[in-house]
This record gives sequence, C-alpha cells and structure tokens, in this order.
Amino acid sequence: MVPSRIMTIPALPFAPMRHLPDGTPIPALGLGTWRMGEDSAQREFEIRAVRDALRMGYRLIDTAEMYGEGGAESMLGTALQHAFAAGEVQRDDLTLVSKVYPHNAGTQDVVEACEGSLRRIGIDRIDIYLLHWRGDVPLAQTLEGFSRLQSRGLIRHWGVSNFDVDDLEELYALPGGGHCATNQVYYSLGARGIEFDLLPWQHRHRLPLMAYSPIDQGALSGHPALRAIAQRLDVSAAQVALAWVLRHPEAIAIPKAVRTAHLQDNLAAAQLQLAPADLLALDRAFAPPRRKQPLAMI
Repeated sequence: MVPSRIMTIPALPFAPMRHLPDGTPIPALGLGTWRMGEDSAQREFEIRAVRDALRMGYRLIDTAEMYGEGGAESMLGTALQHAFAAGEVQRDDLTLVSKVYPHNAGTQDVVEACEGSLRRIGIDRIDIYLLHWRGDVPLAQTLEGFSRLQSRGLIRHWGVSNFDVDDLEELYALPGGGHCATNQVYYSLGARGIEFDLLPWQHRHRLPLMAYSPIDQGALSGHPALRAIAQRLDVSAAQVALAWVLRHPEAIAIPKAVRTAHLQDNLAAAQLQLAPADLLALDRAFAPPRRKQPLAMI
C-alpha cells in the first residue's frame, strides 16, 4: 500500500476542454504514462505522481497494454484505487484512455485484451480505447471487436493511434468507421509533418488530435527560440512548447510527467497564450512542412 503524503498541492486552473465528434467533452491536457510501470523500484514514486496529478485537477490519463507490458496499467490501477478511497477524485470525472496492441486487434482478441486492461486498471469501463498502430489484422475485424466492447459497456468510445491520412481514409470507408473518436499521433514543434495533410483531414472530419510527446520528451527545453520566448513570459521553454501544441483548438496533449513541479508547469501551460509574434518566431525556428512527410512515430 502507498500511503498518502502530508503535503499541500496548489490548486491550479483546470485545463480547457475539447470535444469528441459526438460532443463528449474531454480535457485538452492529460497525463501520459509511457515508460511508467517498467521498473518496480519506481512504482511508489509513479503512483504518487498520478495521485498528485489528480489532486491538481488532471482528469485525463493515457496508458496502454504495451507500457511496461501491463505494468503502467497496473500502476495506474493502484493509484486510482487509493485516490478513490481517499475521496480525491470520482471515477465519473475521469477520462481514461488505453490502447490495444495490433497483434491483439482481432475481433475476439481485442475483447480479451480489453478485459485484461480493465482488470489491471481495476475499472469496469475504458472511456477511449485505441488501436495502438496499424498491424496485419484487417481493420474490419478490429471494428467488430470495438463494437462488441461497446455493446457490453466495456468501452465508451474507440479510436486509433499512429494513423496517417491513407489509414484514416481506409477506416472511414468501413461501416462504422466514422465513429472513430480520436487519432493519437506524435506532434510537437520538432515533428510538424502532420500539419501538411493529416491535421487538415482531421479538421474536415471533426476528428480531434491527441498529441503524444508534445515537448519531444524534454528535448525542446534547451532550444534558443523557445528559451527566448520563455524568458520574456517568465515561464519554462517546455511550457512554451506545450502551449504551442495546445494553440490548436482541436488538439489534446498528453505529456508524461512524474515530478510535481513538471505536473504543475504542464497544467499551467494549458492557460498560456502565445502572441502572434511568438508563433512567427517559432515558425522561423521550426519551419512548417511544405510537402508530405512520413508520419513520425516514437
């Protein structure tokens, strides 16, 4: 059992909201759990980080069966168990996202994989269940599995991850394919390729973007252009990079953070407004794409 710490976490503004295609509201900022659940020595620290995030007001958490081969889901389940018991958050106030391996995406396999995720997280419903990336299983089989999960109340919405335009067009051509709730892809100042075609496609189809690694796993924090803007605004370079992603009205960002200060900074960045001059400076430093680029993945 992980005891609660006696500490005060400052109340921060809630993140702005986005909407799924059916109108369901979803926070624009969430907590990613990639690389969590891999090291048992870090488990208590990670559980406390999730609980800190919930106390601050985070209400969107992203995970996957791949992360730590179920370890991240189990860690999250323990954190939620303690948070619920302590009255820190109510289940219905959360949006929980998980993802299925492509090799588990067959009609019956996806049902069994989802049931495994539910057991590890300790919940009876996943709010958004994503196909992690394209594999060899036909999409029609995956959609049938998603439909069965929805009919049983085990998932509310389904979506995809790491899908490019051609993947989405194939998906939307299938019966029920237009019910996709989101596409989670790599998007940051250092990976802007989706702006050429994928983002416009999703905008036309009112499909929100969920951006993973929006600050390039911290790599952007030392960039001179970001640091100059950050110094003027009295924020960090990482906050500028995150605010840049969230400038897009249909973007949802899910950066990973385990330290309290980083969790607070990310939540504050959701309220940060960049001036037109700042955006121009960032365009000069990180040029927008002028042609089709391969979909970036990490």
